[in-house]
Amino acid sequence: MRKLYLYLLASALVSIVVLGWLIDIFSEQALEVEDNFGWQSTLATGAAIQAARQAPEQRANYIQTLSADYELAINYKKGNMLAVPTELKAQMLTKKGLVLEDQQGFYLLKTNQALLPDYLELRLEKPPERLDNDALLTLLFYAGVCTFMWFILSPLAKRLSILTEAAKQFASGNFSARIATNKFTYIKDVELTFNRMASQIEKLLAENKLLASSLSHDIRTPVACLRFGLDAALDEQDVSKIHTLLSRMEKDLDQMEDMLASYLSFATLEQKSHLLKFEVTGAGDYFSSLTEQVAPKFQNSGLRIEHEVEHPLSIKADLHWLARAVTNLLTNAADFAEHSVLIRVVSDEHNVLIHIEDDGPGIAPQNWHKVFNPFFQEQTHRNRAQKSYGLGLAIVAKVVDWHHGHATVSQSDILGGAKFTLILPCKA
Repeated sequence: MRKLYLYLLASALVSIVVLGWLIDIFSEQALEVEDNFGWQSTLATGAAIQAARQAPEQRANYIQTLSADYELAINYKKGNMLAVPTELKAQMLTKKGLVLEDQQGFYLLKTNQALLPDYLELRLEKPPERLDNDALLTLLFYAGVCTFMWFILSPLAKRLSILTEAAKQFASGNFSARIATNKFTYIKDVELTFNRMASQIEKLLAENKLLASSLSHDIRTPVACLRFGLDAALDEQDVSKIHTLLSRMEKDLDQMEDMLASYLSFATLEQKSHLLKFEVTGAGDYFSSLTEQVAPKFQNSGLRIEHEVEHPLSIKADLHWLARAVTNLLTNAADFAEHSVLIRVVSDEHNVLIHIEDDGPGIAPQNWHKVFNPFFQEQTHRNRAQKSYGLGLAIVAKVVDWHHGHATVSQSDILGGAKFTLILPCKA
């Protein structure tokens, strides 16, 4: 928006300055009437000086001869023939003389001290009447300002029209509607924000739809078991068998409770992205602490976990959620590793790279692009680990996205199993 404000201010200033300059030039060409009689005033002054050098009785004939020789409408007048106020008579002594106007045109009256009270009368042709251009110039000024404003604002109107059309498409159900950005736009930030908002809404709607369908699918099994156990318990007479059936039903209820808790937790996960608290910490101590937290699980499974952290290295991240993502990956690796799991933390110029590798069966390459999708249904896939309900790696993907990074999966060159890599621009 700052770009728009600058363009509007610049266009207003340029239009006012340029148009004002052009109008001044045009106005200066229309000189005042007395300015148009400059050379006539000089001529009359010279004639008056020459006439004053003549004898008083010869002055009229001299001026008549001068008029005939030079084809000038100039006459010698007696002072008692002029009926004008004294202050106007005084103007005849000035350089410009006294200019009078009648229906035929103008008269230039000129004299000097030696010629007083007599004077010379020079007939002047009436110049073409000047039109009053004030209204026209005002109209042209505002028209020019409007033209400049249109030139600046028309791209803005076009981009706003595109934004409106995209919003209408999105409101009508076309959630893939986006605005093609243009470098010559004044509202680039607005357009990018709209695209991010649309992508976020589309993603949330897709996840909610997937959540509803997955929940309705996954909950069928425990509900069916509950129905079967309830029917069997109602028909059973043996108390011990009834207790056994009730115990199974309790486990089914626990499973449903865990499932609903996991689904609801994932559904509300996006709301927590606005509560991130970024802190700076040393990578060595941080990942050593995470390794110690999961060590009991690895020991119980007979697995070995090792970590290698680049020194010195500091990271800036939401330490709670980053720990959640790394712990999910370590737990996932423990479920499929045969002997060992390796966590390596390195960095490049801008990013921190967290590699978590295991020596398990790995992941089929055709599933690499699906591995972080929620509710992935392939039974051999790691997202189907016990009680994860297909959400463990999806949570990892969300946490990485909150940190403006991305996650990848490949095959480990060191251990031969799966290799998960978190690439985060959180190098402190």
